[in-house]
Amino acid sequence: MHPGDPAGNSTGQVADPVRETWMDSPGDANGMAGPATGTAGKPLVLLVDAGPDLTALLADTLEREGFRSAIARDDREALALAASLGPHLVLLDLRRSLADGIDLCRRLRRRPAMRDRPIILLSSWDREADRIAGLDAGADDYLTKPFSLPELVARMRALLRRSLPRPPDDEALQFADIHMDLVAHRVRRNGRPVHLGPTEYRLLRHFLEQPGRVLSRGQLLHAVWGADVHVEPRTVDVHVRRLRVVLNGDHAPDLIQTIRSVGYVLAIPRKGRPG
Repeated sequence: MHPGDPAGNSTGQVADPVRETWMDSPGDANGMAGPATGTAGKPLVLLVDAGPDLTALLADTLEREGFRSAIARDDREALALAASLGPHLVLLDLRRSLADGIDLCRRLRRRPAMRDRPIILLSSWDREADRIAGLDAGADDYLTKPFSLPELVARMRALLRRSLPRPPDDEALQFADIHMDLVAHRVRRNGRPVHLGPTEYRLLRHFLEQPGRVLSRGQLLHAVWGADVHVEPRTVDVHVRRLRVVLNGDHAPDLIQTIRSVGYVLAIPRKGRPG
């Protein structure tokens, strides 16, 4: 497969896919995937040099997943849009040249607007030395082709959670009778203290940040352990069991529901169904 090919998918051509600013409606002029009215709060993703087919696929996926996107076809446009738009995250495809793409990553990272913004490299070069070179150049993640779109979106969300500033009044998380104090790093259930280890604390926090959403083991691994840490998926099950034991005590209902063959969700148990 050519380095510029998407993961076995083709969704048509994107004509003249870059503009100086994003448009006011999805798929507006020249292939720019921008926000619909009233969606200015959605994260803006800069797609760089991904080629027309993969660009169309990514732009469509990002729109469905609640992102805005801007498109750059080459280094000059990428640097200009990074400076003018200040995107929340960059997806940089290394389809043309590994060395040139890594050099662009370094140049983007030196831009004031990009110093603390995540950069994900998409590449068909999958040697360990290639991945190390990309990460050393300032990338936050390195994803090899072919890749899963749900996994890419999960990695993006994990990086954005770490990079986007938290509102100043967002000092606690609450679901049902579980209360997490983010300042004091304390957890209570129905008023009683719950003593968690660091991993179980991060795991519970991730559940509390997305109640009602089914989270796969892979998503939990990337969010809690990080994309650059190699951990077996079943490790998640071990820590979920530990979290349940401490969180539920003797008689409290289990709010962490198992979704068979998928993962877990934080939800109120339905009557007559086990957690």
